[in-house]
Amino acid sequence: MMNIEELANRAKDAAQKLGIGKFDIYGSTVDENSVQVDGGKPKQVKASQRSGVTVRVWNEQQTMGIATTTDVNPKGIELALETARNASLFGVKEYVPDFSPEATAPIAHIPTDKTPQVPVAQLIETLIDAEKDLLDRHNAIVSIPYNGLAQRDSDSFYINSAGAARFEGGSYASIYLYTKTEQEGKKPRSAGAIRLSHSLEKLDIPGCIQEAATKTISHLDYEKIKSGKYTVVFSGEAFLSLLGAFSNIFNAQNILDKQSLSTPESLGTQIASPLLSVWDDALHPENVGISAFDQEGTPTRRLPIINDGILTNFLHSAGTAKRMNAKPTGHANIGAKVTVSPNFYHVLPGVAASQQLSLDTADNVIYIDDVSALHAGVKSLQGSFSLPFDGWLVRQGEKISIDSATVAGDFLQLLKSIIFVESELQVTPNGLCPRIWVEGLSITGE
Repeated sequence: MMNIEELANRAKDAAQKLGIGKFDIYGSTVDENSVQVDGGKPKQVKASQRSGVTVRVWNEQQTMGIATTTDVNPKGIELALETARNASLFGVKEYVPDFSPEATAPIAHIPTDKTPQVPVAQLIETLIDAEKDLLDRHNAIVSIPYNGLAQRDSDSFYINSAGAARFEGGSYASIYLYTKTEQEGKKPRSAGAIRLSHSLEKLDIPGCIQEAATKTISHLDYEKIKSGKYTVVFSGEAFLSLLGAFSNIFNAQNILDKQSLSTPESLGTQIASPLLSVWDDALHPENVGISAFDQEGTPTRRLPIINDGILTNFLHSAGTAKRMNAKPTGHANIGAKVTVSPNFYHVLPGVAASQQLSLDTADNVIYIDDVSALHAGVKSLQGSFSLPFDGWLVRQGEKISIDSATVAGDFLQLLKSIIFVESELQVTPNGLCPRIWVEGLSITGE
């Protein structure tokens, strides 16, 4: 385990030697093993140890320079400090980043205990067994072309010359399985599932196999659908994919750069149905990558973004918070330019719905499990999207796989067209989200 006090003392000694009065450092290290298999044999085995350290130095004129290194020994830190000091002579003079005012505030206690990593041979054996189990679920499943099992230890730290010194670490494990089918006279069909946990022992591998098998088998008998307007139900994963694609709505840096669908005056306005609330909660127990502070040392917290449909908060770094007369929210990533990004979404019902809806009794409703081609089908500054999806037509409660289709619309209009938010949450790598019902979306099918 990294000794954060020793590292802070090294940095202060090096800074004093170089005559540097103001600096901060954020760094992380990762030790990871991952395997892939194909047909019962190892396909790829990877082991990596990587680290990255970002050093920022402010000079007497209060301009800032930045340098990165992979070396955390005393000489490496000293060289990075010197490089950043030299770069500070060419730093920007407008909106210069500064320390977060909360870099020394108390943070949530997160256990930093690590789970011992298992031998790579055990990873391979576990994944081969999972592959075989999934292949045996149906004779149409002929391969698992995309699969992986990984374990990772991660540490991160933040220190600055004003006395901040933070450290956290953890262990993570993940598995993903993605199938391919072959049937005479039919198109190949695919489906996948992913699971995350703090250790291989606690990883829900049977659940991952079952989900991938169930989805794949449900797609074997498919039909074309007619183009038109439909009530659409998004899975938690699909809705979070859209929400992430349009996160400029509540990203303060995007708003200040005028690269957003919102303006500073959007706070307090109704941007979604009152049925919807959205939080960002890096500290949620279901967040496997839980983090107590961001790259500026600001404590993370639960932050209401949309409350009963009203835009309540923006995501801030220290710099955006200062410019918008707000508080930093724990969402900063430092670099040549400080950026802002979400941590872990938690979507939940807002105002109680006047009607209860269920897929078990739905008729002529599209259920979207997953959207794809987000890089090409989303115009985030226009608010529009047109995306291929995997899903089903629900006819009198029965799910019928859709051959191929796209869903299109305007995201802000989608938020206002929500007619029901279910209560049961789906856990995804990006957050927690129930199924979301939206009326009047355009589906292009046959």
